Amino acid sequence: MEFVTFLRDGIQLPGLLTADRQRVLSLEEAGLGAWSTLTAFIADAGPDLLARAASASAQSEGTPLSSVQLLAPIPKPCHDILCVGVNYRDHLEESEAAMGKIAHQDSVYFSKRAHIMTPHDATIDGHLDLDPCLDYEVELAVVIGRECRNVAPEEAEDYIFGYSVFNDMSARGIQMRHNQWYRGKSLDGFAIMGPTLVHKSALPFPIEVDVCSRVNGELRQSSNTRLFLADIPHLISELSHGITLEPGDIIATGTPAGVGMGFDPPRWLKSGDTVECEIQGVGLLRTHIR
Repeated sequence: MEFVTFLRDGIQLPGLLTADRQRVLSLEEAGLGAWSTLTAFIADAGPDLLARAASASAQSEGTPLSSVQLLAPIPKPCHDILCVGVNYRDHLEESEAAMGKIAHQDSVYFSKRAHIMTPHDATIDGHLDLDPCLDYEVELAVVIGRECRNVAPEEAEDYIFGYSVFNDMSARGIQMRHNQWYRGKSLDGFAIMGPTLVHKSALPFPIEVDVCSRVNGELRQSSNTRLFLADIPHLISELSHGITLEPGDIIATGTPAGVGMGFDPPRWLKSGDTVECEIQGVGLLRTHIR
């Protein structure tokens, strides 16, 4: 099942794709009730509701995708995005070459503001007037499905709703100048996710999927989530100890080597570039730079 948020006739609706990925149904049209947002649905999505969603997605009726505008699956998160830094060894090494030694005995966590999430195939302001060092990062996004706290690693999958593709766009000059990552990661438009939210049943544990990015068609990043330094159960468990996670919370699980910062000289994005982030079984997320 692939869940979406879309605009039809100027109205924002949570919904799901049909199995052929050619049509979309609002959750109400799918017989799942009238939900204001996908986050509200996620919070109440028990086994019966999900079984009905699976049945509805198998039908061939619905509005053609070409007739609607896909938004990010969760257009406005309740909280900042929880991000994991340097969670692939090769990216840790390239980051230390660019920014200096990073304490990495434990996972590196930071948050990223998302005023409005940027959807698939959108054109964003690269804010190149503020910082010419614009960079890309493909990441697997994990979306929490149930409120949780102090989760044991072996129970982590129970609290996941699904997965999406995330591009952690970064203004590297700002990031390094402030000696912390929040502002350089949080400029408007820099939280990019989609095109859909794939239910966790499509990717059973352990998650081992190929992850890659391309700039103007050129492969830049290529890895697999089995190479995480800290896997998803560890991340959810550690983050939830002392911190309550809520339905719709987004965890961006880190990026592999091959970001622009990692080249010598660096290969920053520029106006007119197109970035594609792709994750096996999850989708392809395209972004254009203005």
